[in-house]
Amino acid sequence: MTPPPTRRENHTDFLHGIPVADPYRWLEDPHSPETQAWIAGQNQYTEHFLAQIPQRRAITERLTQLWNYERIGIPFREGGKLFGFRNTGLQNQNVLYELRGSQVILDPNTFSEDGTVALTGISVSKDGRWLAYGVSEGGSDWQTWRIRDLESGEDLPDQIQWVKFSGASWRPDNQGFYYSRYPAPENPLEAVNTHQKLYYHRLGSPQSADRLIYERPDQPTWGFSAEVSEDGQYLFISVWQGTENKNLLLYQELGDPDAPIQTLVGEWIAQYQILANQGRSCWIQTNHQAPQGKVVRVELGDPDSWQEVIPESKDTLEGVSYLNGQLVTRYLHDAHAQVKIFSPEGTWQRDLPLPGLGSVSGFGGKTTDTDTYFSFTNFVTPPTIYHYDLTTHTTTLFAQPQVDFDPTAYEVKQIFYPSRDGTAIPMFITHKKGIPLDGSHPTYLYGYGGFNIALTPSFSVGMLVWLEMGGIYAVANCRGGGEYGETWHEAGMKHQKQNVFDDFITAAETLIQQGYTCPKKLAIGGGSNGGLLVAACLTQRPDLFGAVLPAVGVLDMLRFHQFTIGWAWISEYGDPDNPDDFSTLLSYSPLHRLQPGTPYPATLITTADHDDRVVPAHSFKFAAALQYAQGGTAPILIRIDTRAGHGAGKPTSKHIAEIADKWAFVWHVIHS
Repeated sequence: MTPPPTRRENHTDFLHGIPVADPYRWLEDPHSPETQAWIAGQNQYTEHFLAQIPQRRAITERLTQLWNYERIGIPFREGGKLFGFRNTGLQNQNVLYELRGSQVILDPNTFSEDGTVALTGISVSKDGRWLAYGVSEGGSDWQTWRIRDLESGEDLPDQIQWVKFSGASWRPDNQGFYYSRYPAPENPLEAVNTHQKLYYHRLGSPQSADRLIYERPDQPTWGFSAEVSEDGQYLFISVWQGTENKNLLLYQELGDPDAPIQTLVGEWIAQYQILANQGRSCWIQTNHQAPQGKVVRVELGDPDSWQEVIPESKDTLEGVSYLNGQLVTRYLHDAHAQVKIFSPEGTWQRDLPLPGLGSVSGFGGKTTDTDTYFSFTNFVTPPTIYHYDLTTHTTTLFAQPQVDFDPTAYEVKQIFYPSRDGTAIPMFITHKKGIPLDGSHPTYLYGYGGFNIALTPSFSVGMLVWLEMGGIYAVANCRGGGEYGETWHEAGMKHQKQNVFDDFITAAETLIQQGYTCPKKLAIGGGSNGGLLVAACLTQRPDLFGAVLPAVGVLDMLRFHQFTIGWAWISEYGDPDNPDDFSTLLSYSPLHRLQPGTPYPATLITTADHDDRVVPAHSFKFAAALQYAQGGTAPILIRIDTRAGHGAGKPTSKHIAEIADKWAFVWHVIHS
């Protein structure tokens, strides 16, 4: 079996005086008949290959069986009501309920027959009467927002279009909300996203009548995230620029509709997040002069009033909630969770015991709430919901999923290994108990390493199937992530990006040296920035892996900034239009490092036709180039999903089908 041929054209760009060939530039147009024919041909080739694998059906059946368990999300209150999401098991989308009466509020499974229209944002008015909700089609980041009357269950005629990277925040009078949107694009799935503006929408009015609150036409890359304070006195506006871990803070007093927008933080020096306010006193989480994070307090209108409340510690401050006169903090200690509670003045009061080594989320609520909910999970524990009483400091079980597997049959360990420069890198390893370390085990190594995102212990039905098949699951906490704060992040970005690849490659070498696996049976995978990670490692060490699974990856590092929101990643990767950054990007760009005649490992590239975060042209061009360069016999496939995007809102049925194809592919190639 050979892949269908891909036409190569004589296209060369001269970038900073260097000729850069781009023979598959024509694949950047997803709508052309030639590209559509190429997609169909590649999908047909991939499906024909996968259909020959006998394990595929059994994997699909086991995935479906395991996935069929009730899942309950973290409850939240608004307007005296308790809301939460549920999924009976195999529903394509989670359903929003009012939990006390088990009343369905919104069922996204009714939006489309195939589950590809998803609920991607919600906001309940402060009186619990109205629900603003965002809907996305086919996996796109674009949202259309609607308003539902929770008393009648009917939607208003209001439709808010061209919303992306924005929520909705209600005014205290419950008559409307703030949101951000972009100008209507000519080509929604490829056009560059700039000139976001902040608006106010009043119930019952057309979007054309929405009031413009703030814009900066002189700063087309600025975006705006607005939040009304709990007491309704202020509108806080966080100004962001790309994915940089820095922002500005503005505010407006809401008593006067013509009140000016005032500046709280006016320099791009750090990240700031408003936690709560009492009158003009504001608690803020920041990494200013504190890479691990800290909490400060400031008086609005008094620039000299900044004072430290909770100082930086050796652990990374992930998040803070102000509840019942207490600051509930979530820390990362070596990439797993700890919860500590402080007074508003910063005095430590107690630690909240957790069920084990894992991850926590939640602790939402109002400053006056006397209780809250949180979720705990790890590699063998599905997300379990707990209720926490902030007056008695007692934790009780609220919802525990029942999954058809035995967690006691597996063990999870954390090791630390030296990277190429000697830096100690953590890695989680999960496998069946009692396995011999004889190098014989199929192993899946996962990584991300970017954008200040930490990889913490998480539960995956797909991974359960891999573990049941006798596989080992390893997660490397590479630099570039947020496991150890901003310093760790900066050590893996821009000109330091090679550190991330070194960390991952040495993780693979460590697994081999310690007897877990061997190169033939070692598969690596990652998505988005993680897709870049594994594709770069494929080009740098093709001898080290038996299978590679780059998903929705950033793979053309010279043109990523020319599509949709790609320009926002310049703060992470560098600017291809800058000569110094260009040299670094060219040195590791997966598309440009491929060498014809090299025996590359078996590779299954996955992407989707509606991915408007990392446009599928990255994967199209890389697949064509890798198939052309392949000097060995290992298969090079690309799986192009339809009516799907970067991953958010993907229906259960598509998740199961994709994971089954991945495990079938890996199992086949490492045993053939």
